[in-house]
Amino acid sequence: MDLQDQLKNLFPDHVPSNEPEEVHEEEHTLFIQKEPLICKYEKRKGKATTIIEGYEGDIEDFKILAKEIKTKLSVGGSFKDESIIIQGDYRDKIMTILKEKGFKVKRVGG
Repeated sequence: MDLQDQLKNLFPDHVPSNEPEEVHEEEHTLFIQKEPLICKYEKRKGKATTIIEGYEGDIEDFKILAKEIKTKLSVGGSFKDESIIIQGDYRDKIMTILKEKGFKVKRVGG
């Protein structure tokens, strides 16, 4: 007894369809703010970290932005206390990514 037979036994009234389902993906737009984001460099436990702060929009949007930055740079990081923490000194690359998205960015520290 294969899977199709088991499904027919469980759902005798179901009629299978061969048409593909349409998937609607909506483009999520980020809130662009007037105040610049702060992009700063710190050393935590002897390791270099880049911190992005100052986002005024929804926290979920900021988490989406953090994920995009981490995947584009192929680095680790986290989202804590309304700031994005990226492992390593990537201020210049992060600033160009954010400027392409329409954000104003201010570089702080060294």
